[in-house]
Amino acid sequence: MGGVLDGSVALVTGAGGGIGGATVAALLAAGAEVIATDIKAPSSGTLALAQDVTDEAGWATLAETIRQRWGRLDCLVNNAGIATISTIEENSLADWRRQMSVNVDSMLLSCKAMLPLLRESGKTRAGGASVVNLSSVGGIGGAPFMAAYCTSKGAVRLFSKSAALEFAALKYNIRVNSVHPGGIQTAMMEEIIDAYVRLGVASDYETARAGVDRQHPLGRWGQPEEIASGIVYLCSPGASFMTGSELVIDGGFTAP
Repeated sequence: MGGVLDGSVALVTGAGGGIGGATVAALLAAGAEVIATDIKAPSSGTLALAQDVTDEAGWATLAETIRQRWGRLDCLVNNAGIATISTIEENSLADWRRQMSVNVDSMLLSCKAMLPLLRESGKTRAGGASVVNLSSVGGIGGAPFMAAYCTSKGAVRLFSKSAALEFAALKYNIRVNSVHPGGIQTAMMEEIIDAYVRLGVASDYETARAGVDRQHPLGRWGQPEEIASGIVYLCSPGASFMTGSELVIDGGFTAP
């Protein structure tokens, strides 16, 4: 039986992480050919490559690789990201700038580099080409000890809206949406819990974990596959009337 993305070509950054790896698997299962990238080449994907998403020249090289092999790009999933966890007092300017470079600058670099390929897809693909940018519930409501991260994810949210409106005005037939996960069972989330203990917010791991659990009315963290399912939907023709939207997948998350 065919998948909803049969014949599609998709690029996923940050593909070596929990959500990124699950997204690659879900896109492949849906029938897409997937270019998977990360700072170290991921272990899965139709084509797996090492990529620094802050390197503009590297983006140009990647775009040329995709152009030569496929001639177009149907789905761009900007998932690469890092989290700086500290008090504002201890947040160095260097760490702040690195956070913005990976999480925000990469959005501009990716869209600029891939725009000709996405426009090529938009000429013929049902539902148009799709860009999916990974933000966070922290990019909507903020979170303590994560000012840099939440600022970066808020920027992703508004970049996505601006790009969506611009591409629609230019009639490129490229949709742009953002995804906002809550607490997801990933290495990054474990680092956040450990940081809460280090910063004295909680006495131990179990207490910190229980506190985060209580913020999710469903009573648990989400799984990477649950985010990947939403990304597949946004990439599919079934989401053809969605652009500039925020897909919140957060188990009913409530801020502290």
